[in-house]
Amino acid sequence: MAEKLTPEARAAALRALDGWTEDTERDAISKTFWFTSFDAAFGFMTRVAIKAETMVHHPEWSNVYSRVDVTLTTHSTGGLTELDVELARFMDATALATGHTSMD
Repeated sequence: MAEKLTPEARAAALRALDGWTEDTERDAISKTFWFTSFDAAFGFMTRVAIKAETMVHHPEWSNVYSRVDVTLTTHSTGGLTELDVELARFMDATALATGHTSMD
């Protein structure tokens, strides 16, 4: 089972992740991804879904047209773990390859 990140590890992870914010009420991290089209957003979600399934670690997310809102937390530990950080890194890399824009 994954272990919750220490406060120091959490701070270091957030510094290394681009655009992710901490949700202290849920012990989670969140980010909104914007894409050039619905097709690009859905392609991103498909690639992430395949990775998440191999990790047995699934995001909370929603999609409206070209926007994908993501929250990551490890439900089995009740908070943020290295699994969340690994999936966030994968999402960032995948977003760049599938038409991510910097719109907020």
